[in-house]
Amino acid sequence: VQLQASGGGLVQPGGSLRLSCAASGFTLDGYAIGWFRQVPGKEREGVACLSSSDSVTVYLDSVRGRFTVSRDNAKNTMYLQMNNLKPEDTAVYYCAAKYDSIWCPLGMDYWGQGTLVTVSS
Repeated sequence: VQLQASGGGLVQPGGSLRLSCAASGFTLDGYAIGWFRQVPGKEREGVACLSSSDSVTVYLDSVRGRFTVSRDNAKNTMYLQMNNLKPEDTAVYYCAAKYDSIWCPLGMDYWGQGTLVTVSS
């Protein structure tokens, strides 16, 4: 069972990135999927969550309207589209999944390895 995150990098303020997270060993269908981020010295925080039924989407206040979480069940992959990026979005981003859940708590079932996003001019 594995989640493999990719798509991080260096981007200028106002730019966009799309993070991907491919699942293997299990199917994302039926799992709540979430993206989290962490800055050194700070706690990991939830950024976006899509419930297992795809009926509920939750975003961190500071990213709402700029970030979009989605999944492609055919590709068994989840995404985080990030637009109008700001320097304060700089962090290591982690994907995660939790079976049959509306929410995305820190106690997720599976975690990806993290991908670094740096927003700087």
